Amino acid sequence: MQTLTLKSHAGSDGMLHLKVPVSLTNTEFKVTVILQPIMSVSKPKTREDLGWSPGFFEKTYGAWEGELIREQPKEYEQREEWP
Repeated sequence: MQTLTLKSHAGSDGMLHLKVPVSLTNTEFKVTVILQPIMSVSKPKTREDLGWSPGFFEKTYGAWEGELIREQPKEYEQREEWP
């Protein structure tokens, strides 16, 4: 009995194709497969992946004309001190 550890990739069709090297030819084998997904760092998401339309930032950058006005903070209610 021999234990092999392989890395393989499942395509968009959801099929995992394995090519396992063996030293015997014309022989039947009993094969046990344990699937363990590899948690890897995924590629960074693009702006489009996050829901922004293509070119949004390029079209809107610097488009604001006018003054930014900050309103005065509102008065908050006064509460009794906690005992």
